[in-house]
Amino acid sequence: MARTIIRGIPVSAGVSIGKALFLNRNRYERLPRRIISPRRIARELERLNKAFAATAAQLEEIRANVPAELQEHGLIIDSHIMIVRDPKLSKTAADILEKHAINAEWALEKAVDELGRVFESLDDPYFRERLGDIRIVAGRIMDQLLGGKKDLQALEGRVVLMAHDLSPADTVELEVTRIMSLVTTLGAKTSHTGILARSLQIPAVVGVSDLEEKVSDGDLVVVDGFKGKILVDPSEDELAQYEELSDQFHDYQKSIIRFCHLPGETRDGHSLRILANIELFEEVAQVLDNGGEGVGLLRTEYKYMNRRDLPTETELYEEYSELASILNPRPLTIRTLDLGADKMISSFGALEETNPTLGLRAIRFCMRHPKIFKTQLRAILRAATQGNVRVMFPMISGLKELRYAKNMLSECRRELAMEGVAFNPDLPTGIMVELPSAVMVSEFLAREVDFFSIGTNDLIQYTLGIDRTNNHVSYLYQPLHPAIVRSIKHAVDAAHKAGIEISLCGEMAADPFCVPILIGMHIDCLSLNPQAIPGIKRIIRQTTTEECASLLKLVLTSSTVSRTNRLVKDIIYQRFPEELTFFSSLLESDEGNGNAP
Repeated sequence: MARTIIRGIPVSAGVSIGKALFLNRNRYERLPRRIISPRRIARELERLNKAFAATAAQLEEIRANVPAELQEHGLIIDSHIMIVRDPKLSKTAADILEKHAINAEWALEKAVDELGRVFESLDDPYFRERLGDIRIVAGRIMDQLLGGKKDLQALEGRVVLMAHDLSPADTVELEVTRIMSLVTTLGAKTSHTGILARSLQIPAVVGVSDLEEKVSDGDLVVVDGFKGKILVDPSEDELAQYEELSDQFHDYQKSIIRFCHLPGETRDGHSLRILANIELFEEVAQVLDNGGEGVGLLRTEYKYMNRRDLPTETELYEEYSELASILNPRPLTIRTLDLGADKMISSFGALEETNPTLGLRAIRFCMRHPKIFKTQLRAILRAATQGNVRVMFPMISGLKELRYAKNMLSECRRELAMEGVAFNPDLPTGIMVELPSAVMVSEFLAREVDFFSIGTNDLIQYTLGIDRTNNHVSYLYQPLHPAIVRSIKHAVDAAHKAGIEISLCGEMAADPFCVPILIGMHIDCLSLNPQAIPGIKRIIRQTTTEECASLLKLVLTSSTVSRTNRLVKDIIYQRFPEELTFFSSLLESDEGNGNAP
């Protein structure tokens, strides 16, 4: 048996076996804390200022060398550059240094603690996220003061990289080709580490609370990205078992990618369009390489975030039109701004809201700021002349918001026509069905749009009343809760009755336990992350609508989550044993989850 087995949250599938290496482990254990003489204050201030300047230059160099496949993380590095150049942190540290006559390292530590107390007292997710960024940036400044950090460029071979947390700048700087897998103390399923690992297609486990106590540099470890386990000093039998599992997974990946360009069609001829969710232009290549038939969800928020100015209509038009022309004739579905909650434009700052998740976000934000909304709508209308473009409005709760959005779109059409600017007057219009209220009035909404797209991530959150990123209640995040299954079916039936297309673009679209149930509902389209497309297509091609309809009928008669999960696991495991060898951790019953009270 392994010397130690520790557990976390699996965020990227796969297995790696290698030597552990910590990035900046216990950085502050060697932090000098000294009272200095008045004569040294000027010298310490100079050290502090040089460390800030060197960190800014370092981040800018890293940003300039971000590879195309990691451009999303480049946007986060931009925000870190803004933090290091913002005088707030540097001035706070300098004031503390002068007031208390202490060395630069200690002053920086105190400045971060002081800002942390202020931010944490605001009880706002946006500020908590910014505090994490400030700590990451401060860590890099501290490295400059302490004389540098561990250089992975000089390492021989590949490593299992472990850290308290990983910033985008860390991962870009560390030459990712030398990283076998990622393990962090902090993090959740939606954290940067998971996004990075999935884009690099390497295993990752986050949220390992006792990582630094149980693992040392140089330990041989197994990272199980399926079940979220870290085995320290595994036995020979365990090594053999995981080597075999790793080989099986690689063979499986090769087999599914070979046929990923075949259509998503069941054995009895029912076709589903399989589209992709993307955020950045650079992801289009992944969509096409993995057999995606277009883009079912283009998230547009990142073009607005981590910058001091707003994007212009021309800037947006150029990006949208280039995407449309590359994908043409494949569809490009552009979701209008879903700003608010934890995503805000830097120049706006965070809103003072007690509960931002239920506050001024998405379409509500656009209604409050019509100029921003119109700029984006005009760009979309113009770009629609270059390809098969559709527009989609998020967080619609009823007809009033939908009609407002449609009226704004009509106003933009009239303006462009008067200006003699080319646009597509027949731009298809749809909505995200992600609120329980939208589900309940979906019959009315369906009469006024060309398509629906169900956003299950938020639909589950709002229907079940949970914060899906909160570890204390994450066990309640159950895609196959009877209320969720019935809500989705209600929306699907309403769309088909109105004669419009309905797709699903949440995480359920990439869940092999959920896809057969969605097929049983006769959903028209699935939109998922590009890497998941080959495996989901393979499952679709191996089933029939009849057996999926039978499974759906059983699920609809189930009254509890635990019964539904057991039922689905039993049936799906029998039907797709090879596929689900690698996804057994994706569906856990509420009774078996250790986090449940």
